[in-house]
Formats: sequence, C-alpha cells, structure tokens
Amino acid sequence: MSESAHSQPTDEVLSAYDAERGGLSSTDARERLERHGENDIVQSGQRSSTAIFVAQFDSVLIWVLVAAAALSVWAGHAVDAALIAFIVVANGVFGFVQDYRAEQSLESLRELTTPTATVLRDGERVELDATELVPGDVVVLSGGDVVPADARVVETTDLAADESALTGESAPVTKSETPVNAGTPLAERSSMVFKGTNVTRGRGVAVVTATGMGTEVGAIARELAATDETETPLQRELDTLGRRLGGGVLVLAAVVAPVLVYRDTEPIQAALTAVSLAVAAVPEGLPAVVTLTLALGVRKMADENTLVRRLPAVEALGAVDVICTDKTGTLTEGRMSASRVWLNDTVVDLRERDSTREGGDGLDRAERLFRIAALCNDATDPDDDPTEWALVEAAERWGLDVPRLREAHPRTGEVSFSSERKWMGTVHGDVGYVKGAPEVVLSNADSVLTEGGRRPLTDDSRERIESRVGEFADDALRVLAFAYTDTPARLDEGLTFVGLAGLIDPPREEVAEAIAATKRAGIAVKVVTGDNVRTATAIAGSLGIDGEMLEGDELEQLDGRALRERVESTTVFARTSPAHKVRILRALQENGHVVAMTGDGVNDAPALKNADIGVAMGVRGTDVAKQASDVVLLDDNYATIERAVERGRAIFDNVWKFVAYLLSANIAEVALVFLASIYGYLILPAVQLLWINLLTDGLPALALGVDPESGDVMERRPRNPDRGIVDRPMLALVAGMGTVTFAVVFGLMFLTLDGSPVVTPYAMTMVFTAFVVLEFEKLYVIRWLRETPTRSNRWLAASVAVSLLLQLLVLYTPLNRYFGTVPLGLDDWALVGGVLVVCLPAYVAVALATKRLTNG
Repeated sequence: MSESAHSQPTDEVLSAYDAERGGLSSTDARERLERHGENDIVQSGQRSSTAIFVAQFDSVLIWVLVAAAALSVWAGHAVDAALIAFIVVANGVFGFVQDYRAEQSLESLRELTTPTATVLRDGERVELDATELVPGDVVVLSGGDVVPADARVVETTDLAADESALTGESAPVTKSETPVNAGTPLAERSSMVFKGTNVTRGRGVAVVTATGMGTEVGAIARELAATDETETPLQRELDTLGRRLGGGVLVLAAVVAPVLVYRDTEPIQAALTAVSLAVAAVPEGLPAVVTLTLALGVRKMADENTLVRRLPAVEALGAVDVICTDKTGTLTEGRMSASRVWLNDTVVDLRERDSTREGGDGLDRAERLFRIAALCNDATDPDDDPTEWALVEAAERWGLDVPRLREAHPRTGEVSFSSERKWMGTVHGDVGYVKGAPEVVLSNADSVLTEGGRRPLTDDSRERIESRVGEFADDALRVLAFAYTDTPARLDEGLTFVGLAGLIDPPREEVAEAIAATKRAGIAVKVVTGDNVRTATAIAGSLGIDGEMLEGDELEQLDGRALRERVESTTVFARTSPAHKVRILRALQENGHVVAMTGDGVNDAPALKNADIGVAMGVRGTDVAKQASDVVLLDDNYATIERAVERGRAIFDNVWKFVAYLLSANIAEVALVFLASIYGYLILPAVQLLWINLLTDGLPALALGVDPESGDVMERRPRNPDRGIVDRPMLALVAGMGTVTFAVVFGLMFLTLDGSPVVTPYAMTMVFTAFVVLEFEKLYVIRWLRETPTRSNRWLAASVAVSLLLQLLVLYTPLNRYFGTVPLGLDDWALVGGVLVVCLPAYVAVALATKRLTNG
C-alpha cells in the first residue's frame, strides 16, 4: 500500500493501515514495532575497521614485497626486510585512514532522523522518539519540523515542505490531502511527506505509510550499501602492473636460482640473488610515493577549496571527460530571487533598476505590485518560505520599508494559500490584495491596471498576459500574478490585475565561464536534475549547455542499448529520480567515458558513489552526499571544479613522470643483476638496490609531486584511461632509458672489475654510485619531456642535493660497512662524471623519440 498511498483517498489509506484519525493505541503500536522494527536506517553491508585495514594489503604488488621481505629474513638480511616492511605498513595505514572515512556515508543517513516526533496515541498528542514510529501512526507536523517518516497527508493548513535534498526541487512543495495520479513523480506527490525533509510552513496531520529502510531515504541507503567501490584508472593500472611484475619476478627466480646452483653457487648465494632480483624488479616505492604525490596535490587543492576524500580520485580528475551536474544549488545559487516584473506591456528588470518611479496617480504600478508582494506575504526572515522571502527582498530593493509598511497596514483578514486555490489573499482595511498562479488570478480579474489607470480586461489583454507568462517560464522563471480589489468582501472575483513577477533560482555568476573552460578541455557537461524540463533547459541554455533533452518518464522506457545511444547527444535530463541518475552514469561509463557527478542532496548520493568521481557541494551539501563523494567543493563554486580538473591533470603529469622514472630504473637494475649473475657476479646486493630506490623514490619523488603544471594542461583533451598510464610512449621511454643505463653501467662494471673473478668492493661501489647519479640526470630529462622548466622546482633541486649527500655518507662514513662500499677518489668521480656525459645525449635522444611517438 505504501507505494500507492499517494494516489488513494485518505479514508482508504487509513483503512489499509488499520488506523484512526485519533491515532493508534499504545498496545497496537508496541505490536507493530516488534513486527516492523525501529524507524531507523540500518547499516547493513558496512565493512568493519579490521576488514578495511586488511583490504589495504590485498594487492599483488604488496604480496610480492612481503615475499621479498621473507626471503631477506631467511637469508639473514634484516635491514632489507625492515625497509620493505616499513614501506608496506606505512602505505597500508595511509590507505586505511582514507577508506575508513569513506565508509561513513550510511552513518550520515541516520542523522536525517529527527530525535522526536509528535504523535497521536490513545487519542492524545504525545512526544515520542522518532525510532518508535510504526506504519499507521498519525503524526502532527508544523513549520520547522523534520518529517520523521514517509506519510500520507490527511489534514493540512497551508502545509509546505522543503524536499530539495531528496528530489532536487528548489521551491517548497505545498501539501494537500487530495490524492494524485498513481504515476506521479516523487517530486510532485503533494499528498505525501517524506522522511528527512523539512516542513517550511503551515500545519498538517499525516498517517505513516513507511518507516526505516522502507522509506525513500531508506531506499537510497540500500542502494548505497549495494554499490561497489569504483576503482580509479590509476588503481586498476597499478594493480595490473603489480601482477605483471609479480609474474616476472617468479619467472626470473625460477630461471636464475637453478642456473646459479647448477654453476656450483652456494644455495644461500642463489637465494640472495633471487632476493636482489625481487627487490630490483618490484617498484616497492610505487604505492607509497604515488600516495605521497597525490597527498601533496591534495594539500594544495585544499588551499583552493577542494577537499579530496580519496587520494586516487585526484589523478582520475585528469581523465574525466563527462561531468554530470545537478542544477539546484550547483549550477544555481539554491535560493529564489525576484528577477523581472511585467506591468501591462512594461518589463522592469529588477537586476538593473532600484527605485524608479512613474508618478501618475500617486502610487505607481510597480510600487503597488511590490506593496501587494510585501503585505500579501507571511515571510518574516530568510529561513521562511524562499519564494515569499524573495518577494520581501524585492520590495525592499525597490525602496519599501516592509516592517513599517506592515505596521501601517495591519492585516484584518486573510485567505491562506492552498494547492487547490493556488492563490493567497489578505485584507487591509478597505482594500484586498491577492497573489498566486497567473491563470487563476487572471480568471478572477475583470480589469487591468495600465499606465493610464484601470481599464477593462479584454480578451486581447488576457492573451498578452498569457503570452508574457509563457515567455517568463521559458526563461526559467517561476511566475506569480498580483491583483487588488476595493471590495475585499470577496477576494476571488472582481480583481484588478496589476502585473507579474518572475522569480528564479539564479545561475552562479562564475558558472558560465567555468563550463566554457571545461568544454575547451574536452569535457562534456550534462545537467541531470529532478526539476521540470522548461526550467532545466532554460538554465542550461543560459550557461551555454546546448543539446537534446530527455525526461525521466521517457528514460524509463529506454532499454540499456537505447539509453547508451541517447546519453551521447542528450545534455539535459529532467525529472530524474536517484535510480535514473545511476542509469545515466552507467550508460556513459559503458560507452567508455570517465564520469564525474556533482550534487548536494540525499538524492544524489547513489550517483555520487557510482561515479568515477563524485563531487559534492561542501556548503549546501548534505552529509550523505559528502560522505558518498570522492571530492567536496568547500565553496560550492562550480569554477572550483575546473581548477580541480586542472590540478588533477597536473598531478597526473607528475605521477607519469615518477612512474616513468621509477620503471626505467627498475628495468636497468633487473637487467644488470640478472646478466651479472649469469656471469657469476652479485654486483648489487638487495640492501644497495633498496638504497638506490629509497634515494631516488624518496625526497626527489616528494619534490616531484609539487612540480608546477605546464601551461597547456587545460588545452589538452582528457587522457584515454583505456591506454593506461604505462602506454606505448611510456614503454618506449622506459625501455630506451633503461637500456641506456644498463649498457653504460654494465660496461662500467667490467671496467672496474678489471678481470677479477669475484665482485670487488671497489667495483660494487662504482656501479652503485653510478646508478644513483644517473637516476637524477634521467629525472631532469623526463621533466623536460613533459615540458616542465628545469629550474622551476627549487624543492626538487634541494632534494637531489640531500640525496647526493646521503650517498656520500654511505661511502665516507662507518655506514659503508653495512652497504659493502669503499671511499672513492677524485679519479673515480671523474669516471662517474664521464658516465653522466655519455648518457645525457642518449637520454635526450630517447625522450625526443618518445615525444614523436606520442604526437604521432
């Protein structure tokens, strides 16, 4: 019955729930509570803290590192094992903190529940904990209340509710006991009130039809619980990379260890070589340093009013090619404002005029209209009905002192607004004022106020007024008509029509420019809203979002294939439900798009969680929307989205540089360790490989995270996530630079061994040091490839200097006995300098070839 309660007469609804207008008995209520359960949002499906923490280590990369640490312990190399373990645990803790916060989205739904509710029990009005409500309870509502459950209205006195957080409608919905059609959309079910929404005015009585998870908010909670976490492109790519590298390590170990044993190498030495290969092959710094790079970007984004809740979401911003945005409070300001007035062929733009006067009969028409707007009005502060308050603000902008006006003209009679009448009237002595729906006010009028005074309302005048109403509506304005009568005994006939006022939830000033910028960056913008088609299309058009439109009821008739075709050309989706929004997102994602969804209401939460990037509004956004999102805009400024995308692209650039830098080093290390072992040499033991990786992956990588963005970052099209970060150009770069490093260092090894049958400390030190300095040279070449000015990052220069100093410490202090190194002389450093000179032009040649491949 709850699904059809809005379309049934009140008596039938009461009968279906075995309820009386005087409420349930206490005994009956207790029995129903045991049967239906508490009126609460159940957190089914929420992961425990332990499960979240354990999930951080469910990665092939991590398990390869754990295996390498175990081998190091078995081989007696505790330093190696400790370094690997530190990286693994630190990365896991950092990820846990982020994921734990994301799991709070369902908890936020509980906060929508009002702590108490006014209920009729045993024929008396009582205050109860809202969790004790049951279907069939009769609740009493008044202005300022939070609706405690979904309920069918049975009595009403000017009752209205703000349902914007649930439906996306910016204007309060007037409620009535009159049933509506069975197929009426949620936003238009005027006979229902919904859990978690706010009563803005009036009073009412309603019978509870659904509680807890059976409510509309509960349905959203169930969908959130059933939604799988969306992996970002970088997460998927790193996981794939880890699997491939893990497989490569197993193959290398399977080949090298038996060969070494066959060549009479001690088993322990063969195990040490296997550990070295594992350390060389696996980019153990990749998860941690990518996380730190993203974290540095997140810190900078926070300074730019963008709060990132999940670190991997930062790089995904750079791949976004579609933004699905809500209208109310996102593209618009989320408040009503009087924009335009029409006075019988005279249009007054309230955004350009303040207090112009016509003169005439002593009370010009505009002032008369605003006097009606101020006196035929119940709003006294900004928290009241937004439409009513917008009229008060307009009257004050015109120059009227509303409090003094109301004091001078006290109300002596009134007819309150109702959804049936569609008008409101007040009496002030010998004059009556009326405002309401244009078609109703016009039907009750027989004259019109013109510049020359009052004139009969002819058919021609009616047509002109109706035409103007349509024009206002096409401009996304909500239209109200104003009239007065000198015989206030009847307010529904004999009226003199004064004019029209158009009210709008205005677009944010900066949105049009921000949308234009995102379009230049190759990003499509689509409006997905619960609002009506005419308003949504008008707002979208004013912001430069042009294209086809699709309504929710038409969308429901489309199958998956048809919807996937329509979403490409459609830019405005109107009258959409939460389920519609998710279908739209999935259709776009199935078409290969990386989709960002912006929103602020409870109704947006499922789509925010399903999107590749969920972007919630921080000021107007509900807690549910914020917790379900990846990114929160702290200033609710759409232009911040553009800056976030720009920052995301810049951060992805920095991650790209680091991954290329790291993998090229790993290829060279693996090749050197592998081929040297074939010759019988363990040239770089695990501790030295880890030291190389820590020096190059540590401070320099952190500094790389704050590299400035290139000037053309927002002129590029979004990157194709299907190509992956390790795409063909990067593979060419990694292979080319890795080969150059390996070839030169391999030659250096034989030169410094000077025919020795075993690895000497001197040869090991030279190869070790050459690897370190070549990594820094290569880093600057990679930055140059991504058009980053060489001297643009002073932190990077400082970090390279510190890393070189640390390298000197393991050469010239007692630390050298832990690393198996010896001090180097000036001639040795001259040889290292020669290696740098030989490699630089080769690195540049590889970079240029990569650039040609990328552009080609």
